[in-house]
This record gives sequence, structure tokens and C-alpha cells, in this order.
Amino acid sequence: MVHVIAVITTRPGRRHKVLEAFRANMPAVHAEQGCIEYAPATDCAAVLPIQTDFGPETFVVIEKWESAEALQAHAVAPHMIAYGASVKDDISTRVIHVLQPA
Repeated sequence: MVHVIAVITTRPGRRHKVLEAFRANMPAVHAEQGCIEYAPATDCAAVLPIQTDFGPETFVVIEKWESAEALQAHAVAPHMIAYGASVKDDISTRVIHVLQPA
């Protein structure tokens, strides 16, 4: 199994627009072979005194894939290329962590 944590920071005021496009693309991703989990998450209101927020322009994508090959196929899927093109001007930074169970 492969885990992915993607930290997406949008240009000011654009997170809502990018999340809309992301959510519209989710059914196609969920239908991909090897997709176990693929969902966005944003900061919770204060739950713990030690938590650190990502901020109002950032969301995190939490993913699980059956294999590295499934993740690689996901990255080049036509719907992912179209999604990326549709939001490229709205994204400031994107940091992708690919992890394996320890």
C-alpha cells in the first residue's frame, strides 16, 4: 500500500474554487483501479491546544493506493491532467509526500 499526503496551497481567495473542482473530480478518481481513499481535508476549529493549522488557503489531500503502480497511473489519468490544467493558475504551492507503512 502507498499513502499520499498532498498539501495544496491556493492563491488568496481561491481555495473554494479549487476544492469545487477537486470534489467534481473525486468520482473519477474513486473509480480508478487501486484507489482506496482520496479526499480533501481542511483545518478543524481548535481541538487541541498543541495543533498547528495549515491556514485558510490550504487543504490537504489524504490518499491511499493499493500500489505504487496504481498511484503512477492516477498521476497520468486524463481526468487528473484536465483537473490540473483547470486549477493551475489558482494554486500557489503543492507539496506531495508519498509514504509507505512503517
